[in-house]
Amino acid sequence: MSVKASWDIFCAVVDNFGDIGVTWRLARQLVAEHGQQVRLWVDDLDTFARLCPTASATAEQQMHEGVEVRRWSKAWPGAEPADVVIEAFACELPRPYINAMAASGRRILWLNLEYLSAEDWIVGCHALPSLQASGLQKYFFFPGFEAQTGGLIREADLLRRCADYQADSARRADFLAGLGVVRQPGARLLSLFAYENSAVAGWLNALAGDSRTNQLLVPEGRVLGDVAAWLGVSMLQAGDCHQRGNLQVVVVPFLTQDEYDLLLWSCDFNAVRGEESFIRAQWAGRPLVWHIYPQEDDAHWDKLGAFLDLYTHDLPPAANAALRDFWRAWNAGEGAGETWSALLREYPALLEHAQAWTHKQVANGDLAGKLVFFYTDWL
Repeated sequence: MSVKASWDIFCAVVDNFGDIGVTWRLARQLVAEHGQQVRLWVDDLDTFARLCPTASATAEQQMHEGVEVRRWSKAWPGAEPADVVIEAFACELPRPYINAMAASGRRILWLNLEYLSAEDWIVGCHALPSLQASGLQKYFFFPGFEAQTGGLIREADLLRRCADYQADSARRADFLAGLGVVRQPGARLLSLFAYENSAVAGWLNALAGDSRTNQLLVPEGRVLGDVAAWLGVSMLQAGDCHQRGNLQVVVVPFLTQDEYDLLLWSCDFNAVRGEESFIRAQWAGRPLVWHIYPQEDDAHWDKLGAFLDLYTHDLPPAANAALRDFWRAWNAGEGAGETWSALLREYPALLEHAQAWTHKQVANGDLAGKLVFFYTDWL
C-alpha cells in the first residue's frame, strides 16, 4: 500500500520536448493513479505550454490535471521542500532548496531520475545512494527495460486504450481526418519524428518507388527541413500535402502527448527520436526505428547497441538482421533506402515481436509505480 506524500519534480528543458515530456507525464500519473501531491518546477514554460495548450507561459504558479506547475527561475522564490524530491536528468537543484532540505529536520527522499538506457551496468547502479556534501543522501533511479530497473512510464490503462483504438477503424479515420489525412485504400501509414537526418532522403526515395502506396505523416519539428529539401520546396508547414510517386507526405500540426499517442497507434510503422516518443512508440506495439540523440564522443552507439541486444533477443535471425541494418543506417545517416526493403520483408515477424515486447515490458512494472513503492519502502 502506497503512502500519500508531497513530491517536487524539477525539470530543466534542455533539448526540445524530451525532458519536459517525461516529467509532465510522470507528474500527471503520480497524481491520477497514486493520489500524490505534486509540484512540477519548469524553467521553460513556453515549451511546457506547447505540450499543455491550456497552460500559461507567463504564470508563476498554475494547476493542470491536479499538478501544481511552478516557474523555476534563477531567482529562487523559496518553497518548503517536499517529502520526495526528484531532480530529473541531473538538472541540479537550487542551492537554497538543498540547504532547506538539510535544515528541515525531516526525512526527505532525494532522487536523481536518470536518462533511459538499456546498458547492462544500470541494473547494478539502480537505486544506489550517494552521500552529498550537504550530508543528505541522493539515490540514482534508472528507468529501463529490465525488471531490476525503474521500468518505463506507462499509465495503468494504456494498453487497453491502445487496443480499443486500434480495433476501431471509424475512430482512427475520425482522428486522421482531424489532421487532414484521408487513409488511401491499401496504403501503408507511417509517421516521422526525428532530429535532422541525412538518411531521410534515401528512405523517402524507397517509399516513393514502392509498389504499395505509402502515406507519411510528419508532425512539425526539426526533420521538416530534410523532408522539404527532398521535395524541392523551401519550407513545409502544417496542412501541406505533397505526392511523389507512391508516397504522399502530409505535414500535421504539433500534437499534444495524448494526440501523439493516437498518431503512433494509427500507423503501421513509426520513426521516433529521443526518449519520450521512443517509449510511446514501443507501447503502440508497432515496428519502429529510433533516432537516438547523437553524442560527440559517439557514446550513443553503445546505447543503441545495448537496446538492440535486448529488443531483438527473441527475433528470428532474418528479422533481427533486417531491423539492426535499418536502425544502424538510420542513425549513421546513410543507407536507409537500401535496407528498407529487407525490413519490409520481415514486417510480419517484426509486428508480432513489437506486440510481444509490450507485454514483456508491462511485466517489468512502470516508472511511477516503482517510484512510489521505493519511497514507501524507504520510509
